[in-house]
Amino acid sequence: MKKNPQTVGFRPGERNVFLHILTACNLSCSHCYINPQQHGTGTLSRQQLEKWIHLFADRKRRSNIIFLGGEPTMHKDLPYAIEIAKTCGFNTTVDSNGYLFHDFLNRVNPQQLDYLSFSLDGPEPAVNDPIRGAGVFEVCTANIRKAKEKGFCTSLIYTVSSRNIGALPRMVPLLKELEVSRFFIQVIGLRGKSARKDENGGGLQVDTGQWLSVVPDVAAQVAELGMTVIFPKVYLTEKESFSCAGNVAENFFVFPNGRVYQCPLCEDHPLHSYEIIDDCLVERTGLTEKRFFSLAIAEGCVMNKLLQPDTIEYFSDGRPQHRISCCLLKQRL
Repeated sequence: MKKNPQTVGFRPGERNVFLHILTACNLSCSHCYINPQQHGTGTLSRQQLEKWIHLFADRKRRSNIIFLGGEPTMHKDLPYAIEIAKTCGFNTTVDSNGYLFHDFLNRVNPQQLDYLSFSLDGPEPAVNDPIRGAGVFEVCTANIRKAKEKGFCTSLIYTVSSRNIGALPRMVPLLKELEVSRFFIQVIGLRGKSARKDENGGGLQVDTGQWLSVVPDVAAQVAELGMTVIFPKVYLTEKESFSCAGNVAENFFVFPNGRVYQCPLCEDHPLHSYEIIDDCLVERTGLTEKRFFSLAIAEGCVMNKLLQPDTIEYFSDGRPQHRISCCLLKQRL
């Protein structure tokens, strides 16, 4: 029996820290959201890692930290950062492209890492590797198997775009074979490289019909395997009210140049709410993303309307066909 997806509401008081510990990467994925002009090209030092983790730590609330890059395992001090985060009470996750540098699996205690998450954008090399790079599929899947053998709790992230949405149903047998604990389906964000148009004027975004006809059904099939499946809400029903995570939750998207955003859609622009200066979190004045969070519009998410209006479809009378949910609102099966 197929389950109905449950919308996972924002949890007041919960803190989520998305810590980009460097922007360097060994790959050059076609949809990479890292923007060196906005995020810099730096790497946090060992001392910065410890200070910045402590900066966001709060034992009085549930706190999650996700270590990101670039490719975070390229940082030789990532195992140390995981240890620090655990001592601070964080639930810890590492998001990796699968290459697991610096002997990562042997240097990290699986008990200190709640999830080791792998990015894979196709069920076979023919789909994945043109997006992520030659040979990536084989390396990533091999290291998922090694991680499971060593006792790590694994998850897999699939970023849906116009280049791979047709292959998403074929992920079901692969996921069954890999036996990961969680499967994340992400919608392509129009940031960084993915914001560019191709030579024919097209892009990577999928339309409403494609998303609704493919993603929920695949999510249900994966859930029947006994895995937790999480995917973006994206489109609100008429009975559902819009809520912005920037108003009701604590989400910090931290980059090594000190910028701290609350909304990932804003990361291509100098609209960050906070900045880390001398290892202190400083709220910025002037025009920042915070000024937009309280605005109410018929289209739902204000930032989506401002930054990627082409994703919204309208009726002939000008009404939006769907309201766009906050990009951080998820559904779970």
